Amino acid sequence: MNERDFADLAVGHALNALSEADERAYQEAVAGNPHWDHHVRGAADAVAAISASVEPVEPPASVRASLFARISELPQESSVPGRFDSSPTTGAREDAATVEPQRETVSVGSSMASGWGPRRWFTLAASLAAVLILGFGAVTVSQLVSPPASVVALRQIEQAPDAQSASTTLPDGMVATAHWSPSTGQSVLVTDGMPALDADKTYELWFVRGDTPIAAGTFEPDDAGKATAVLNGEMHAGDIIAVTIEPAGGSPDGTPSSAPVVAVATA
Repeated sequence: MNERDFADLAVGHALNALSEADERAYQEAVAGNPHWDHHVRGAADAVAAISASVEPVEPPASVRASLFARISELPQESSVPGRFDSSPTTGAREDAATVEPQRETVSVGSSMASGWGPRRWFTLAASLAAVLILGFGAVTVSQLVSPPASVVALRQIEQAPDAQSASTTLPDGMVATAHWSPSTGQSVLVTDGMPALDADKTYELWFVRGDTPIAAGTFEPDDAGKATAVLNGEMHAGDIIAVTIEPAGGSPDGTPSSAPVVAVATA
């Protein structure tokens, strides 16, 4: 094991995130390389600093599994031939005997390209795990690695030079804000405080153009009543963005079956 790999394992050890095999390798490296202990202290200090700066939360049990499943989908190539290759090819034992001394003598200053093998992807996973476990348990892995389309659309609207928005607040405290941008051709409704619906109901979005409602997709708020929903279709100047409560899956005939619970005027 070289020092670069050991530094990666030190991060995982500090997070208590190593597999049994990696933990054994880590302990053997600690015993055989006491001059690397600054990596151990650095990783422990970093985790302690993060944990002291935020309120701990209890992450979902599925977070670790989901995170590593996502990381496993990423490319795991190394520019050092044979360094991480465990495939049972012919002559693998002879190749391993040749490569092994080189693995022990790789310097810390080796190229960045050689560092992005499985160990570097492990460090990325461990870093994300630290954020999730220590302070952002309510954020899902998919949101960190790949933000929802609605969030991406909202960012694009907000960054557009012609971004516009309008809000309405209902008597029960629910707030709905419509965001749109003609140059991006996108519109998004952000809500806070929407009541949860029964399983056989859903919220449906509409562009109300004059007297004509145009279906624009369904959405479900989270447990806190928050939602960021993209409206399907093209918004026209002066449209009212409305929300109705419909049967699960949306209005069966393409027209609202109830009075709007939200209506945001855009003009």
